[in-house]
Amino acid sequence: MTQPTCPRCQQAISLNDTIAFDGVHICHVDCRRPRDLTQEERALLFKYCFGHAVAECSTCTQSFRQQELASDLLSFRTHLCPRCRTDLTENTREHLYACAMLPEAVRQRAQDVREAGRKLIKESDHPASIAYVLIAEAEAAIVALRETMRLTA
Repeated sequence: MTQPTCPRCQQAISLNDTIAFDGVHICHVDCRRPRDLTQEERALLFKYCFGHAVAECSTCTQSFRQQELASDLLSFRTHLCPRCRTDLTENTREHLYACAMLPEAVRQRAQDVREAGRKLIKESDHPASIAYVLIAEAEAAIVALRETMRLTA
């Protein structure tokens, strides 16, 4: 299996990157931050995790709420430890998918979206007809997540 390449930045797309669709091509949502949280992940963190810690910095051994995390606008980085600037994006994402405050249906839909994206990346070297099916599956998972989020609002 060859790793797909983002047509925008020409960098490889890994299984942990946040992706979008451009026709039958997959690309980074933001090439400067390929592993950034999705809009849906940020919305879920804001809605369900605002009142508690969402990330723990292993370097500083401190826990932080979402609003306490730092950003570096010059290097386009977000979800940083405010003390040592360690990137806590993956730590924050892990919290989201394990947080007991999220309704089970919402958590499952969010995981389905992430898994559909990974499947699309893994199968990206297949013919375009299969790519269309996988993109449709990923888009359906996103729609289902948004609908579940709306219903639990």
